[in-house]
Amino acid sequence: MVYDLSKIKENLLDISDAIGSVLHLDLTIVDQDLRRIVATGRYQEHLGEKVSEQSVFSFAMKNKKSFIIKEPKKHPACLHCSKRENCEEYAEVCSPIKINNQVIGVIGLIAFDEIQRKMILRNDESTLNFLDKMSDLIATKVLEEENRQRLLMQSEELEFLFNAVNSAIISVDPKLNVIKFNQYAKKLFSKLNKKTQLTDIFKIKDLKEFSKKKTVSNNILEYNDKQFIYTKKPILDQGKVIEIVLEIKGMKSIINTVNEMMGDYSKIMFNDIVGENKLLEQTKKIAKMASHSDSTVLIQGESGVGKELFARAIHNESKKKNAPFIALNCAAIPESLIESELFGYAEGSFTGAKKSGRIGKFELANQGTIFLDEIGDLPIHLQSKLLRVIQERQFRRLGSNKIIKVDVRIITATNRDLEQMVAERQFREDLYYRLNVIPIYVPSLYDRRDDLEALTEHFVNKYSRKLNKKIISVADNVINCFKNFPWKGNVRELENTIEFAINMTEDNTIKKKDLPTKFQSQNESFIEAVVNPIEVLEKNEMIKAIELYGKDTIGYKKAYEALGISRATFYRKIKKYNID
Repeated sequence: MVYDLSKIKENLLDISDAIGSVLHLDLTIVDQDLRRIVATGRYQEHLGEKVSEQSVFSFAMKNKKSFIIKEPKKHPACLHCSKRENCEEYAEVCSPIKINNQVIGVIGLIAFDEIQRKMILRNDESTLNFLDKMSDLIATKVLEEENRQRLLMQSEELEFLFNAVNSAIISVDPKLNVIKFNQYAKKLFSKLNKKTQLTDIFKIKDLKEFSKKKTVSNNILEYNDKQFIYTKKPILDQGKVIEIVLEIKGMKSIINTVNEMMGDYSKIMFNDIVGENKLLEQTKKIAKMASHSDSTVLIQGESGVGKELFARAIHNESKKKNAPFIALNCAAIPESLIESELFGYAEGSFTGAKKSGRIGKFELANQGTIFLDEIGDLPIHLQSKLLRVIQERQFRRLGSNKIIKVDVRIITATNRDLEQMVAERQFREDLYYRLNVIPIYVPSLYDRRDDLEALTEHFVNKYSRKLNKKIISVADNVINCFKNFPWKGNVRELENTIEFAINMTEDNTIKKKDLPTKFQSQNESFIEAVVNPIEVLEKNEMIKAIELYGKDTIGYKKAYEALGISRATFYRKIKKYNID
């Protein structure tokens, strides 16, 4: 059977916008004839063109399997590509769109720089799962469209479909008088009835433009100071508009769909964070307590310790768990774009801006949680704007005078010393104290070596399933290697090491020879030669001073004087290092 993806073009645009709201990667969707139906970024100018029979999209279609290209030109999908030698792609994720094992198209995410590549590789499994779910969503939309076409032939079935759609559907005549609406629309918009005009319900800036015979997707309507996303489809008779059909969705619906498609990663709970180390358990305890409030949280720790896992767990165990969780890496966005990413922009606010404007991350996160990773990289001129949002819970889009109010829980994370940055005037002191209401310090893997075996077992199970291998054991000398290794990349580095070893092993046991080269020459005394991080030394000296002078007020005073630090810094570091 032939399935036509172009019939759900508006749905595909919705999905591509949803992906673009969360991931900053170029996207292409091709149909079963390898024709580009949707394209963003560099390939947008090639919309409607056919891709090569030797392309990665063709490879995905023939093999009927999803895959990630981590090293372009070397992946099997790239070997016969006609553009292999001149390829500008850094990484790609492809997922076939299937109905009953028939491939009807392919959706792909493409990285064109190292930042985007790292974004894919850092969350490769969740990104692949996310894209597979999006493929399933598209396939579902195709089947829904096929059903809709059949239902159009019968009035009773059409009425059923009209009221079964999980969106508000309103049809109006060319003068915008309401003709018909479904039950979902009436539920959303109480003022709606067949005696009203659309302008009695919604604020519409340009009536003449609205009535044109042009399909419009993902524009914004306002109702009772709330914003909704709509798609407008005119119905023509001999070239004249006789009716206009609107599909309207709440702002959060697309984001909630994306969060659902993220799978297990988006549902992480504290019990899913592996480890029973005392420092980690103390961190979990503080984070769990933080989840019961809406106060701002600052998560600190080295790269790779799992700061985002804690942010998601806090959200998923909070009263906002059913609302959006929107993440933004402040270090991954160019400085010139980060303000529009955070706060959005109004129609025509700058050259290249979308005509309908764009929703910012704060607006998308309304009623939920926004997670600002690498907050230490936020440009100084935007720090004052973020401070104002925290204080006033409102902001303006770029190019707009309209105030947008939001109810957002703010969680930030950094691997930098913000207090030192404050001292060096690289970070605003007032913002630092606003963010640091509930400080959470995630310990490094170096400080929780007793969790190494549990983490190793967890990642072995995870990647055995992913790579379809039956790994039943890890050699003792491998565990010894792990215990004697500094793990500068922390849990993320351990995870990558396990994935590498499972790929390399030839049987059901991971041996030392299966590990990356850096482990092969390691000896048992390696750890003794490792230079201790400053934070470890600092923590040890604080514990030593407290044990020497005592835990009462006088003892603490002698301790911080002996250490040569202020009273405020002393108490902050006690909290940071979870020193009892």
